[in-house]
Amino acid sequence: MLFNRLFDESECVDRSVPTDARAEPVRPDDGTASGAVVAATEHDYYELLGVARDASPDEVKRAFRRHARELHPDVSEEPDAEQRFREVVEAYEVLSNSERRELYDRFGHAGLRSGGFRPTTFDVGDLSDLFAAFFGDDLFGVAGRAGRGRGADIAARVEIDLVEAASGTTREVPFQVAVGCARCNGGGAEPGTQISACPSCGGSGRLRQVSRSVFGEFVRTQTCPTCSGSGRHIEHPCEECHGAGRVLEERSLNVDIPAGIHDGQRIRLSGEGHAGSIGGPAGDVYVEVHVRPDERFVREGNDVYCTVDLTLPQAALGAAVTVPTLQGDVELEFEPGTQSGEVRVLRGRGLPVLQGFGRGDQRVLVNVLVPRQLTDEQRRLLLEFEKLSSDETYRAEEGFFDKLKSAFR
Repeated sequence: MLFNRLFDESECVDRSVPTDARAEPVRPDDGTASGAVVAATEHDYYELLGVARDASPDEVKRAFRRHARELHPDVSEEPDAEQRFREVVEAYEVLSNSERRELYDRFGHAGLRSGGFRPTTFDVGDLSDLFAAFFGDDLFGVAGRAGRGRGADIAARVEIDLVEAASGTTREVPFQVAVGCARCNGGGAEPGTQISACPSCGGSGRLRQVSRSVFGEFVRTQTCPTCSGSGRHIEHPCEECHGAGRVLEERSLNVDIPAGIHDGQRIRLSGEGHAGSIGGPAGDVYVEVHVRPDERFVREGNDVYCTVDLTLPQAALGAAVTVPTLQGDVELEFEPGTQSGEVRVLRGRGLPVLQGFGRGDQRVLVNVLVPRQLTDEQRRLLLEFEKLSSDETYRAEEGFFDKLKSAFR
């Protein structure tokens, strides 16, 4: 079954390179976002912005805008521009807030820390996005255009046997995917016609609403509903894709499933998902692998467990019994006096370690079958055997329970 959705990246085998399975590291949650940069020294916020200590909120804002235009990595070639830019952002966060500013004026950086202040952590992106985040507009007074959008991801599901999970296999995965329209080259307009700016948003892709109250001006920015954020108006849509710029196509991929994969893990095929809008990058395909249960084995991590049944005479006299493994049947010799509950360990007969080295083990649990229905002759012989038995007949082997416990470690 195939469906579209958004994904997190947990439990995912990265298949960006078809023959390479890589685990994606999980970052520990230490309360701060990744990429956070903390200034090594505590600079004076007023000096960073170049304003006096009695500067008004408008003067603080203008100073921040001026420094942001100069220091943002998009426009500055200084090697320490990004660090200085983050320091300016931190200074503005403090001095633009009346409560934080008062706390800083009275107690300095120590007062801010005791008050629980933490600088905003973010990836330094486009300069227009920065001003939109702080002031509701961008550097040029208008919101940024949505532009090219990444294509959606696709999810698919395959089922394999436990034996295939142990050795690795290849599966053909069919799915339906949106690809760029060949007739209009993904533009959405009929060849030979023009694409104009959206009349509602003027080509910006967003609409701004400014409201005034006793608390000041509030700027709300939203995606333009007329053009869905593209900023374009197509008067003559493409006859093939009807203006979407993309068409659906049936496709199938051969997916290499690595040996040792666990039930529920996913394989990512980068760039094989739906095509992006207006020539944007394609999404990914996530193949969720389900390992069918095998009635012969129980999997525990990379180890497998199975049972072997011995009749009462076999357990007492010893026997050679065929036992199934993931690599095929093997013959095991059981010594006379084998007890029910004993465990034989077959080293390296389990599943390989995914993205690592070595293999798990197979543990064979002995189950001695006790007869439930006896004929008169069988009953007579067992009674005669019982009369001839003594305590020595059933004497437990020394260290048996120690061996049993060590087998499950």
